[in-house]
Order: sequence, then C-alpha cells, then structure tokens
Amino acid sequence: MESKSRLNILVIHGPNLNLLGQRETNIYGSTTLGQINDLLEREAQSLDVSVSTIQSNSEGELVDAIQSCLGKYQGSILNAAAYTHTSVAIRDAIAAVSLPTVEVHLSNIYRRESFRHHSYIAPVVLGQISGFGARSYLLGLHALVGYLKDSNLFISRSPS
Repeated sequence: MESKSRLNILVIHGPNLNLLGQRETNIYGSTTLGQINDLLEREAQSLDVSVSTIQSNSEGELVDAIQSCLGKYQGSILNAAAYTHTSVAIRDAIAAVSLPTVEVHLSNIYRRESFRHHSYIAPVVLGQISGFGARSYLLGLHALVGYLKDSNLFISRSPS
C-alpha cells in the first residue's frame, strides 16, 4: 500500500508585512506577522499539512522563493502586498512554476485606492481572498488544502 505524503505549503509574505502590528493598524490590524505565522502553523497541524513561511521586501527574493517551490511544495499562499499591483516578474514566476497558489490580502483591496484594484497576480492563481485581516491567510490555507486534497483524490481515482 502506498503511503500518503504530507502536503507542504509555502506561505510567502511580501514587502512591509514584517511591520504588521505597528503599521497602519486601522487598515491592517494589530496582529503581527509572527502571530499570523503561529496561527498558520496551528491551523496547518489541524489539517495535517506542513507550512513554511518566508517574508521579503525584495521583489527578486520573492521571485526566487516562488521558483524554489518546484519539487518542495505542492502549493503556496502569497500576499505580494504592494507588488500585487506592480510586479509582472512575480506574476510571471507564478505562471512559470504552475504551482497552485492562493493570493491573500489582509485588507479589501477593492475598497481602497483605485490603483490597488488591479492585481497582476490574480489571473495566474487559483483564487484571491481579501478583506478578512489575518483570517484571510487561514481562509487561503483551507481553500488551498481543499483544492490539493480534492485534486489528489481525483488523480488517485483516475483510470491509468
């Protein structure tokens, strides 16, 4: 009997998210990035998956993180923050690796400045969750794990 391997998910936090809890709390809340990562770890354990996290303010490092997913992770959760609205490089990296990815945002980007209404990333990800604060990450994790488990179930039932 073949053993099931545990799903590995990479959570990628973009620029300025290292300042959560102290920056613009009226928009982003008082939860710190460390607290979000702790919430994700606990939720991942309850879902029997593994999560790893990375944060960078550098666009190139975020591209490198996305490219590094190949062969290590079955999916990713990405909060590209301001790069959501500006980075073709991050969009192209997601498309290049073809890894199931969920885009998340703490705030509802569609209730903010008009330049935040466009996401270069949205067309190449499974879906987007925004506006639920730290819970956006947890919702993203549930959505991604459900998708991956359903996909694996479908694949395992497919005729050979």
